[in-house]
Amino acid sequence: MFHSTAYEGTQEEKYNLLKKQLKALVEDEPNRIANLSNASALLNQFLDRINWVGFYLMDGEELVLGPFQGLPACVRIPLGKGVCGTAIQERKTLRVADVNEFPGHIACDAASQSEIVVPIIKNNTLVGVLDIDSPEKNRFDETDEIQLNEFVEILKKYL
Repeated sequence: MFHSTAYEGTQEEKYNLLKKQLKALVEDEPNRIANLSNASALLNQFLDRINWVGFYLMDGEELVLGPFQGLPACVRIPLGKGVCGTAIQERKTLRVADVNEFPGHIACDAASQSEIVVPIIKNNTLVGVLDIDSPEKNRFDETDEIQLNEFVEILKKYL
C-alpha cells in the first residue's frame, strides 16, 4: 500500500512509521496551514496507488479547498454534497469502493475511482476533512480506515 519499497514491514508497521513522522513534523509547529501542507505531502509520499490527497476546511456552511497534493481540485463543497460533504455532515469516515456508485459524487478528477474521507472534528467543532482519491476501484481497506483515523487524531491536536 505504500509508495516506496524502502518502507519494509506490515501495513500497520508502515502506518506506525507514518504517524511517527507526522508527529515529528507537526509537534513544534503552531501554524495550521504548514501542518496540513506537510501532512498532505507525507501521505502523498507514503501511500501508493493514489492520485489526490489533501484537506478541505470548514468555512461557514461549506468546505473550502486546503493544502493538497495532486491535480487542481474543486474549491468549494457544500455540506451534505459529495463524499467530503457527506462525511463531514454525518461526522463519520466514508470509504467508497466505487465513486461512480456514490449518489451525488463530485468528480473533481475523472481518474478517481475510489475514495476515503476522514472528518476532522476538534472539541465537537467541524474543522474539515482529509480526502484521499485513487484511480483504482476498492483501493482502501479497513486497515487504511483505522490508520487514517489515527493519523487525523494525531494531526488535529496541532490544528
